[in-house]
Amino acid sequence: MAKIKLDKIDQRILDMLIENARTPFTEIAKKLRISAGTVHVRVRKMEKSGIIKGASLTVDYDKLGYSFIAYIGIFLDKTSKTRFVLERLKKIPYVTVAHITTGKYNIFCKIRAQNTEHAKDIIFNIDDIDGIVRTETMISLEESINDKKRLMHHIFQDAMEED
Repeated sequence: MAKIKLDKIDQRILDMLIENARTPFTEIAKKLRISAGTVHVRVRKMEKSGIIKGASLTVDYDKLGYSFIAYIGIFLDKTSKTRFVLERLKKIPYVTVAHITTGKYNIFCKIRAQNTEHAKDIIFNIDDIDGIVRTETMISLEESINDKKRLMHHIFQDAMEED
């Protein structure tokens, strides 16, 4: 797959949209001193190339009473049960992320709960899924880094050094 070339204007547009996906093109255009039509064309180009995939919304789960976060490493009795277990995990709404992994765990997932008691119930539900031998749970004390722009800036810097 060919690497797509973007310039500093594209990067600044992405910066603003990562910060707030609902930023109007007219506001971006005003800040960048370009036309709203130019912003529109560039965003559409990035969408067509697959660099931009939809838009996202950040929900503050703490304010909704779901401040407890835990990560669960899942050990399976057979790797052939991976898809089956993932389908069961999808039915537990508190499992917000799941990855098939190499190394120690077969599956690594993130849960959100209201408190430790609620988390315990979720973990017990996960443990009951056929094919899971055992789990290891790590409680998140604090999310210290959640930077959506830092990697993108590094990628742009690498691309500029290649040119």
